[in-house]
Amino acid sequence: MTSPVRAYIGLGSNLRSPIRQIRQALRALQEIRQTVFVSSSGLYRSKPLGGIRQPDFINAVAALDTRLGPHELLSELQSIECRLGRVRGRERWGPRTLDLDLLLYGNERITTERLTVPHPGLLERDFVLHPLIEIAPLLRLPDGSRLSDRAAEVANELQRVDSSTEG
Repeated sequence: MTSPVRAYIGLGSNLRSPIRQIRQALRALQEIRQTVFVSSSGLYRSKPLGGIRQPDFINAVAALDTRLGPHELLSELQSIECRLGRVRGRERWGPRTLDLDLLLYGNERITTERLTVPHPGLLERDFVLHPLIEIAPLLRLPDGSRLSDRAAEVANELQRVDSSTEG
């Protein structure tokens, strides 16, 4: 049996009760086969990317220890998105009920047609970096750099959200 790999998942939603969507997704992550849910960050409100008029996003990051391969894990994440109402459109930066991104998979670097790890936007997005630091402050990236050093270069414009409210 293979040893578990620590994977980090970015979560985002800005449609149909985003806080509820993120809560449901966090519960669904706990049910992934051959995977143990380790922790999750608090919830954060962020402005949408891409200039399309749409509601703010609610974001979080979760840590999982998984025995699944990276593509199997991605399939599980996409299945959760689908179950929770995600409809993939052509609009890259458009609104969505749920977005689950595989940010990191151990220290692996993966570039395939279907998956790029580390996630290409990881080092530019405050809504990924700062929640990730919350749950993994000593994390080193596959290139050996410290996540906290990289995050210092990215403005933190996030607003912490009380997860007991709906938004």
